[in-house]
Amino acid sequence: MTTVDDEARHLVSLIRRQFGLTDLPLHIGRQLLTAGEPVTVDQVATAGGWTIEQLSTELRKHPGVDWTDDGRIAGFGLTLRPTPHSFTTDGRTVYAFCASDALEFPVMLGRSGVIESACPATGRRIRIEVDPDHVVAVTPASTVVSKIRPDQAVDDIRRQLCDLGNFFIDAEAAGTWTTQHPEGHVVPIDHEFAVTVQAMSELGWTAPTP
Repeated sequence: MTTVDDEARHLVSLIRRQFGLTDLPLHIGRQLLTAGEPVTVDQVATAGGWTIEQLSTELRKHPGVDWTDDGRIAGFGLTLRPTPHSFTTDGRTVYAFCASDALEFPVMLGRSGVIESACPATGRRIRIEVDPDHVVAVTPASTVVSKIRPDQAVDDIRRQLCDLGNFFIDAEAAGTWTTQHPEGHVVPIDHEFAVTVQAMSELGWTAPTP
C-alpha cells in the first residue's frame, strides 16, 4: 500500500487533469445538498464563478452527469438519484457515484452523517459513521474500499472509474474484484478517508469551519 501523502497527491493531480473547471464536483454537490432538488446550470455557474458558456462546455465533456428532463443537474459525484452508496445527514439522504465519493461528502459539505452501502460480493450491509475530520465507526470493522486511480484523465469518469469503486466487507470479499482489476487498489476505510481529507484540503474543498 502506498502512503497517504502519495495517494493524496496523486488524487489531486488526477482531479486537476480530469476537470477543466477543477471545482465542478464541489459546487454541484454543495448546490444540490442546499437546494434538496436538481439545480440549474445557471445556479452552479454562479456558485463557481463561471460563465454559463464555460460551465456548459465543461459539462458536455462528462457523460456521467445526471440530468433531468427539463435540463437541470441532478448529480455529478453527489447525486439525488439512488445509487448503491447513500449518505444521510440532518435527515436528508443523497447518493454517491462511488464509495470514495461518499467519503468525500462529510469533508466537502462539513456535515457529519452515515454512509450505507452493500458489499457487491456478499450482499451484506455496510454502515459507516463519519464526521468531517474522522471516521467514527464502521460496521463491519473489516470493511475496505476498492478504487482505480489512473495517471491520466479518462473519457467517462463515471463508467471507467466510479462504477468500479465499492465497499466490500473485507479484503477477501474483494478478491474477485482485485483479480479483475489488477490496476486497482483495495484499502481500509481509515486509509482512504485520510487520503480524502488531505486531498480535499489541498484542493480547497473542505467546508469552512463555523
